[in-house]
Amino acid sequence: MFKKYILSENLPKHIGIIMDGNGRWATKRGLPRNLGHKAGIDAVVKTIDALIKFKIKAVTFFAFSTENWKRSEQEINGIFNLLRDYLAKNQNDFFEKGVKITSIGDLTEFPQDLVDQLEDIRKKTKNNDKLIVNFALNYGGKDDIVHAVNKLLKEGKNQITDKDISDNLYTNFLPDPDFVIRTSGEQRVSNFMIYQMAYSELYFPKVLWPDFNEKHLYEALKNFQKRDRRFGGIK
Repeated sequence: MFKKYILSENLPKHIGIIMDGNGRWATKRGLPRNLGHKAGIDAVVKTIDALIKFKIKAVTFFAFSTENWKRSEQEINGIFNLLRDYLAKNQNDFFEKGVKITSIGDLTEFPQDLVDQLEDIRKKTKNNDKLIVNFALNYGGKDDIVHAVNKLLKEGKNQITDKDISDNLYTNFLPDPDFVIRTSGEQRVSNFMIYQMAYSELYFPKVLWPDFNEKHLYEALKNFQKRDRRFGGIK
């Protein structure tokens, strides 16, 4: 319905999405928070379909931050179970849609069966080329930079360049996000790819993440296409 109104030559190459509002969506309906996360997974599925339709090549969903460990054990385990179910139930769809699954972040604290499941999906989908779907898991922007610098120090580097850091971030296989969407109306980036977002366009729709759909993505892309991106220069 919306595709013909999008300028195909001026699309973001990589979109970052901070999926905010699952808990509030559930609370407004008198439901447990984990049912909000379940609805959020449904929104991920719909958004992936819309991204493919609009010919976006890469997306990173901020799924679990380094700060999310502060939440209750019940909520954390519920998120892990939802991720397990999502990966298991959508394997065939990943191949039918040409989706390549990747992840960034420190998975050493995640349950081993979930780590193994993610690695298995990564290997199986590595040749898919329609859309890279990247999940940020136990990810934080500050941790990403520290991780990169420590790798460089172990290699004996005593003078570090911007390229050195970029090449050693978790996202080194992706272009920096040129567009970052945070739902729910909150206007902050919450430690999400803070190094990579130096020149990202930011967009803060008020819709809660479980209600995000193709129409909202269309409106976001139209907004992006109106931006005058000068990168410090003058047109």
